[in-house]
Amino acid sequence: MAKLETTQARITRIFDAAAGGKNNFLVDKDTVRHFDQAAPALTTAARAVLEFLSRVIRHLATVEDVDQFMIIGSGIPSGLSAGHGLHDMARRPTGPAPRVLYVESNPMVVTLAQATIEPFTDLVRVVEGDVREIDEVLRHHVVKTFIDWERPVAVLVLSAYSLNDDEYAHYVIKRLRHNASGGSFLGLLHTTFDGVPPELLPGIRDLLAMTLPHLAIRSKDEVAALLEGLDLMEPGLVWVPEWHPDGSELACRETPTSSGNYGAVARIP
Repeated sequence: MAKLETTQARITRIFDAAAGGKNNFLVDKDTVRHFDQAAPALTTAARAVLEFLSRVIRHLATVEDVDQFMIIGSGIPSGLSAGHGLHDMARRPTGPAPRVLYVESNPMVVTLAQATIEPFTDLVRVVEGDVREIDEVLRHHVVKTFIDWERPVAVLVLSAYSLNDDEYAHYVIKRLRHNASGGSFLGLLHTTFDGVPPELLPGIRDLLAMTLPHLAIRSKDEVAALLEGLDLMEPGLVWVPEWHPDGSELACRETPTSSGNYGAVARIP
């Protein structure tokens, strides 16, 4: 099991802190404050990301009839109200109850989720794993057996920010595509600087160098390259508030670029 690091900020804990969750430490809250001083948008961007994830899961469950999900690197957000967790969004009005498998590299998140979610349902499992070790993830006993890989599954890669080697990032997508059966879906969330005003970029880059030095930041073209060859669902690769917006008041809806993240969902042939 990975060592619990409490003195250095981690991106999933930062987003959890920004969204009002409890799966974070003082160093993560301090990082949120520093980012908001450099570019006051992180808290709103975190909400936009959570709303995007909820819409993706709800859409795949209710419109595409998906009943299996593997969510890699969400941090299992703790700022969501009871009954509105990401696994709750997978529930469908009819049909069998869905299975949701979380893969997390943060040991605190894994331990807490295993203690507070798994005991109350047979339909959610949480395993420790890192997208940077995708072969080990796919060999994990629970990953191999809890999900029926002969049937369609939605695989959501939410920790692409940790894949700072382009060749390996392409390998991860390839492995997941080939591991899933035809009719499955691959979702991708990715952080970008495309929408950051030029005058703010130096300060943000300096802050990232100090707090999250290995964070992968990609342009839209670079993110699109990771999804090359896949059939993207409408509306394609877009800012997260633009992916199937519903009638609710969405974070960053008026200024989608301030979400700082692109999102897309692709069909696996």
